[in-house]
Amino acid sequence: MELDLHVPRFTWPGGNTAIGPTFASVAETAEAIGVRTLSVMDHWFQMDMMWPAEEPMLEGYTALSLAAAKTERLRFRLLVGGVTYRHPGLLAKTVTTLDVLSGGRAELGLGAAWYEREHRGLGVAFPPLRERYERLEETIQICFQMWSDNDGPYQGKHYTLEETLCSPAPVSAPRPRLLIGGGGERKTLRLVAQYADACNIIGDADTVRHKVDVLQQHCAEVGREPEAIEVTALIGVADDAAPDVILREAESFAAAGVDSIVIRSTGPDPARWLEETWAPVVPRLKSVG
Repeated sequence: MELDLHVPRFTWPGGNTAIGPTFASVAETAEAIGVRTLSVMDHWFQMDMMWPAEEPMLEGYTALSLAAAKTERLRFRLLVGGVTYRHPGLLAKTVTTLDVLSGGRAELGLGAAWYEREHRGLGVAFPPLRERYERLEETIQICFQMWSDNDGPYQGKHYTLEETLCSPAPVSAPRPRLLIGGGGERKTLRLVAQYADACNIIGDADTVRHKVDVLQQHCAEVGREPEAIEVTALIGVADDAAPDVILREAESFAAAGVDSIVIRSTGPDPARWLEETWAPVVPRLKSVG
């Protein structure tokens, strides 16, 4: 089993001037202990269901670019990008830029978006859910076309591109991996089965097991092998959990069909947390699942 790290919060000691050095230290420590992928949220305000909206929030791809400059092996993605926030052609160029500059370590994380407050606050259109799903599928198609040899036009219901030129091309071959976030059984997991290289599911092991079963049904319907899709899942354990406790939780998720667990950094000293809580676990995780 692989270990991925998600950073949803940048409220650290030292104020705004400490955010850059702290985030760089998190990336360097994550790579050193064997974390595979680093992700950040794609939000403009902090999620007010969790913490005050006024807390610091960074633009995701800019933040990941700093982390890429400080590391050599760590992979990067948003968990997950909101489809409403960037025009698909510009999104493809943004991910390509990160991929080229990092030597092929960028992934495309994408979802239908949900945080209405930040849309309204910053004047970003927030269409109904059905339209957001339509835009999600068109965005995937546009990115895939821009990462192919076809630089011709794209005509969709919501987007029209006269020329899908993307130069330089991504370093990742054949293209950056696509992760779709969410567990919606009718639409999201159907899109995962049809397009994605990976998915991210939130919930306990029983919930994830059910979602994996639904995903496998969609794969059968579209003629795709479920093994081609990596299942990642957020895992919740205490910040000071013992290795055996963590491993038991990881094993329960592995039995539910999870390939990689995602841990969340929310405390005041994330680099120390990685070293003390997770460094002893990483070697043992490799044998789980």
